[in-house]
Amino acid sequence: MNQTMKPKQVESDIVPISRHTDARELATDAYEQLLGLLGQLDEADWEAQTECPEWTVADMVGHLIGAGRSYATLREFLRQQLYGFRHRKDYGGNQMDAYNALQIADHADLTPEQRTAAIRQVAPKSVAFRMRFAPMMSLINAPVDQTGSTASGMPKRENGGHLVEVVITRDVWLHTIDISRAVGRELDVSAPVNARIIEDVVAEWAGRHGQPFELQLTGAAGGHFTQGAGGERVKMDAVEFARTLSGREPADGLLATRVLF
Repeated sequence: MNQTMKPKQVESDIVPISRHTDARELATDAYEQLLGLLGQLDEADWEAQTECPEWTVADMVGHLIGAGRSYATLREFLRQQLYGFRHRKDYGGNQMDAYNALQIADHADLTPEQRTAAIRQVAPKSVAFRMRFAPMMSLINAPVDQTGSTASGMPKRENGGHLVEVVITRDVWLHTIDISRAVGRELDVSAPVNARIIEDVVAEWAGRHGQPFELQLTGAAGGHFTQGAGGERVKMDAVEFARTLSGREPADGLLATRVLF
């Protein structure tokens, strides 16, 4: 993105992602970007260690298959949620960590080709179900577990509609980044889906901390953003900004305010 362009005013220039705007298209594009990367992997890449503790690339894709399936049918969603509730004590009280472990275990025996095929098969079903499910989920404001793998600074509660419309897409997107880093292949983030996800993250982050700032994000997915005047100035790579807000990197100042991925 051209960094000399007029900065976007967060309060007025960024339209939130939702099913009423472009959530469906972005969810589809995020899966396509993931599939493009998986198609480049060789056999050894699948055993590479990712930055998510104890997860290999194969594990991470197993999680993404399971997450996709959990948002493809109500029955599977309830099965995984119930498992997480019952086994949360085994994961520091974190229900999400428990059902993530189930997702990995469910697909542990798949070959790399089967994992890729499973993502390709479940992606359109998951996206369609999420958009239909969103109105009902928007009635729920659930607590976010602050234990286990949850990084400090995360929101204490999350709206279910926002989760299925936006956060699940972020999860697919950021895990694609995780995989590319694990296997040493730089991901091309010039497609519009990347900048759109980043700017939506900026808007949510800005709303959470409510402080003035000037933010210059470099790279193909970057942009220039402001809120108020006289605040903290931050300049960094756009993908690193997202990784930092996800809790993958330590942070202080305004960057210590995290968002869910």
